[in-house]
Amino acid sequence: MSRDYLSVEEFNELLQQWSGKTIKVSKQELEDHDETFMQLNSISYETNTRRLDEYEPMHALQLNGTGTIQTETPAPQPLPSSFYEIPLEDTSLYQFDESCFSLITERGTYRIELIDQ
Repeated sequence: MSRDYLSVEEFNELLQQWSGKTIKVSKQELEDHDETFMQLNSISYETNTRRLDEYEPMHALQLNGTGTIQTETPAPQPLPSSFYEIPLEDTSLYQFDESCFSLITERGTYRIELIDQ
């Protein structure tokens, strides 16, 4: 199992291969943990040069598709939009261990796992 870091280009190339599949995204930010299950239709990136504050990311990975999110509430809720956004930073670290992607930012850690193989 390799835990080498990937470039954002390598990360993108590998993640693109999961388009059309069901994935689980686990997010851990401070005391906030949630899990999202979604049918991944496509992957895109956004650049926001008109940020209002430092909390808004300059760059973001958008996982486009439909799905549900599980938080502390008892029942899963539908995603509020047709994509799941992960903020990216110049210092973000990207890993892949043949079955799971890890994306580590200053805000938190995101794991992307394939559900149907």
